[in-house]
Amino acid sequence: MNILDEIIAHKHKEVAERKELFPVKLLEKSLYFGTPCVSLEHYLLRPDKSGIIAEIKRRSPSKGDINPHVSVERTSIGYMQAGASALSILTDTNYFGGRSEDLMTARKFNYCPILRKDFMVDEYQIVEAKSIGADAILLIAAALEPARLKELAAFARTLGLEVLLEVHDLEELQSSLNDNVTVVGVNNRNLKTFKTDVGLSFELAKHIPAGFTKISESGLSQPQTLVELQEAGYNGFLIGESFMTSSRPEQAAASFIKELRTLQGKMEALA
Repeated sequence: MNILDEIIAHKHKEVAERKELFPVKLLEKSLYFGTPCVSLEHYLLRPDKSGIIAEIKRRSPSKGDINPHVSVERTSIGYMQAGASALSILTDTNYFGGRSEDLMTARKFNYCPILRKDFMVDEYQIVEAKSIGADAILLIAAALEPARLKELAAFARTLGLEVLLEVHDLEELQSSLNDNVTVVGVNNRNLKTFKTDVGLSFELAKHIPAGFTKISESGLSQPQTLVELQEAGYNGFLIGESFMTSSRPEQAAASFIKELRTLQGKMEALA
């Protein structure tokens, strides 16, 4: 069993337990449940933003602890002040050290799109995402059969949540695209081996149909790479570890985005 299979097996057990502890009717009473979502797609396309979805991630199965004691309040506010387009909050506890409370904290202090980053396998988690203040959810093609992914995406849209479809190869892309997906993310990290290859984003760029907002995820550590990905047609970039390995992730993000804007300015001057 690879790590992705292990995580998904554990997630099914976790969801069953949470259904007992926090029934759907209780989640629907949340303050956030009736609040309109902020559009992730809209913010990614805003010219005054960087296109970066800045992530808060405490740990990972491949790296262990990354920044286990991060201040979600300070970091999330700092990310947005630095010019990030949106936030991504890891809520998986067992493998990534996150929790729902992290997303709720980020929601409390920020008016911006927030992606719930987790391994979605059940409609319950989508209701839960809405109840804690998320605006978008992640659906991973490698973890779901195409028909099941389509069902979950359709359900998410009924709650007003946007859907980020994550793919790792051409087969996943072609089999999993559907009308309820708004953003397509190419994950440069293989979730079975955890190896990263940014070349994957360049390879798949031409295969993502027009009309979908495109983002590249994982292994993005140089502003120059983002400039090149933008030229290839990408609208956004999900960055976590490059920021989170710093003791002050928000400062790392600010420096990164400043350098990115300088490079973008130079490219525009040459155009």
